Amino acid sequence: MIAIEETAKQKIEVPPHPEWPELSDEEKNALKERIKALLKERNAVLVAHYYVDGDLQALAEETGGCVADSLEMARYGTTTDAETLVVCGVRFMGETSKILNPEKRVLMPDLEATCSLDESCPADEFSAFCDAHPDHTVVVYANTSAAVKARADWVVTSSIALPIVKHLAALGEKILWAPDKHLGHYVEQQTGARMLIWQGACVVHEEFKAFALDRLRRLHPDAAVLVHPESPEEVVERADVVGSTTALIKAVKEMPNREFIVATDEGIFWKMHQLAPDKKLIAAPTAGEGATCESCAHCPWMAMNSLQNLEQVLRTGSNEILIEEEIRRKALIPIQRMLDFAREHGIGPRPSGD
Repeated sequence: MIAIEETAKQKIEVPPHPEWPELSDEEKNALKERIKALLKERNAVLVAHYYVDGDLQALAEETGGCVADSLEMARYGTTTDAETLVVCGVRFMGETSKILNPEKRVLMPDLEATCSLDESCPADEFSAFCDAHPDHTVVVYANTSAAVKARADWVVTSSIALPIVKHLAALGEKILWAPDKHLGHYVEQQTGARMLIWQGACVVHEEFKAFALDRLRRLHPDAAVLVHPESPEEVVERADVVGSTTALIKAVKEMPNREFIVATDEGIFWKMHQLAPDKKLIAAPTAGEGATCESCAHCPWMAMNSLQNLEQVLRTGSNEILIEEEIRRKALIPIQRMLDFAREHGIGPRPSGD
């Protein structure tokens, strides 16, 4: 691995956002009914990521919307007749939906809900870095802005990164990878590709601690350890299953274990419990030496999505995702290249996983 040590050094902070009051069950149910009515009135559909609050995931399913990973969220928009997509997740997900569905209106509960990986890879710095290495094929993770995708040759999700990079390596291509250093290192190890790796990281997955995971596993010796590859190498090495959100959910449903230690955002537990209600889910530890929080396995930007601001956006039509057409067209090229690769190689039919 050739690491780019001077990139992604800026401190990433969560912007201030409204603190919504806690709702009683009666208030929550009334709010959900108002949202359902607004969805019909606006000819809108709710598209939610596995990491947002369980109430939002449940509401998306109840109203005929979609609960999925980031790529499937975007692809879902191409299959619905709804005129408006309301994306509950983080900003790059809304942007990807708009890239693939330019004729639709795309709204988000909070446009300030971004992603540490996206923030760690500013488009101008990344473009300059690409220009300095013109002999490299540029592969970017889905967790990036539309402008960064517009500079790429390929966009990948975690479930399709390995076959695409392996394909490129077989062609003898040198690869510039961004932004996640942990996922990049994992892909490099698995494929043997030569990669320049941008030094971004997810603030959630970065906090999982190997020594604390060892201690927890001793307390639960029969538990299977599920790890997203955005996690540090020493955590990935301890996994029974390494994979995308979709792959980890599938593992809980299909593996015979009764207990699972899960090293990814705790928002995924809602779907896991739904599909395997008899399984025990244990959050992988983040506390300990070197950690900055006691239990931070939930993205603070994902947490900015709520029933209250969802209802507000549907009422007002605010928080629309807009992308310059030139950037959108350029960003579509590497995304479409990935989708075409998946179809040609029988990956899918809808490859997913972020």
